[in-house]
Amino acid sequence: MDLTNRWGESVDPVPCSVVVLTAFATCYSFGPLYLLSFDLSLRLALWASTGVFVLASVGAYYRLVWTYRPVSREEVPVAARFRRLVLATAALVGLIALLCLPLFAR
Repeated sequence: MDLTNRWGESVDPVPCSVVVLTAFATCYSFGPLYLLSFDLSLRLALWASTGVFVLASVGAYYRLVWTYRPVSREEVPVAARFRRLVLATAALVGLIALLCLPLFAR
């Protein structure tokens, strides 16, 4: 599968595939159960999970394929990339903790 960005340069499809598959697993394993705990119907919970998955997939494609510049990796220092990774991990852990709060409130 040969993906190209908007400038016609070849882009590695693996990062986008990993993000899309992780979004799929997260949305459909956590989303419906979470929304069912708020007494939503299963159909509505699945539609909402599908919507979130589609938005995450489009965002991943836009960020990791369409606007990706291979030379950008050389421009950003390793320390800045590592700091961004640590902050993203902390934000993800915080988001999961916030999403779990309503499940423990009942």
